[in-house]
Amino acid sequence: MKMPVIPQSRVVIRPATAQDAAVCGDICYRAFSAINAAHNFPCDFPHPEAAAGLIEAMFCAPDIYCVVAESNGRILGSNCLDERSIIHGVGPITVEPDTQNYGIGRKLMEAVIERAHQRGAAGIRLVQAAFHNRSLSLYASLGFDIREPLSVFQGRTYERSIPGCTVRPATAADLPACNALSHRVHGFDRGTDLAQAIQQGTALVAERGGRITAYASHLAFFGHATAESNADLQALIASVDSFAGPGILVPSRNAGLFRWCLANGLRVVEPMTLMSMGLYNEPAGAILPSVLF
Repeated sequence: MKMPVIPQSRVVIRPATAQDAAVCGDICYRAFSAINAAHNFPCDFPHPEAAAGLIEAMFCAPDIYCVVAESNGRILGSNCLDERSIIHGVGPITVEPDTQNYGIGRKLMEAVIERAHQRGAAGIRLVQAAFHNRSLSLYASLGFDIREPLSVFQGRTYERSIPGCTVRPATAADLPACNALSHRVHGFDRGTDLAQAIQQGTALVAERGGRITAYASHLAFFGHATAESNADLQALIASVDSFAGPGILVPSRNAGLFRWCLANGLRVVEPMTLMSMGLYNEPAGAILPSVLF
């Protein structure tokens, strides 16, 4: 089927509404399914309902800015900007498969970059599928730098604990210690993100020597973790039976953690790339980024 020609001048970018979620969720699922299948990787969403639920939640969240691309009344794609930290996270960005390669993705990216600049964000970050050359080229041309190769891991570790470390659910009382840890490792905190995860019951902390040495908002595709050392991070990873979504994102350059995951029976699902614009500090500890950053 011949692809429709859509001049960029006819594409309008506007704020998303809750009423757009169903259409954008469907586009999101089909777009990810198509590109992942083309490269022989599983879709990041197990079924259309998962993509629809994510898009609806993000479109309705007060601290996530979302936009849609529209032409002649037809929605062609969407993009989101997580504004819960001084670093803003981009994604998911998706474009209707039969209208890709017409500059719509660039317009969607330019809209959230402009928004981040207007709000004085210290930096912007995203995670892209490393096998997707077009998105890598787009983000680089917009000013994003490649910071970290990532490997998505899934499975259940053979080791179920790490000597000297204890893991428990995080509570609101843990927030100051977790935020202080994040500042030591990253130079900023993700306190709002973590506070919401604590309310949702997904957050964990690891303690060693009577103090918090690691935390995770969720051991999941959309969760992040920060730790003083690999051992502290391994304690978190070993404490759960499975990871939500496609898996956890392990920095591939962290050879010790990478090999520990392999030795513990975890499998690599797909490669990804962390990219940034603006403030970026090399982490002074062990981390698991989320798919946003």
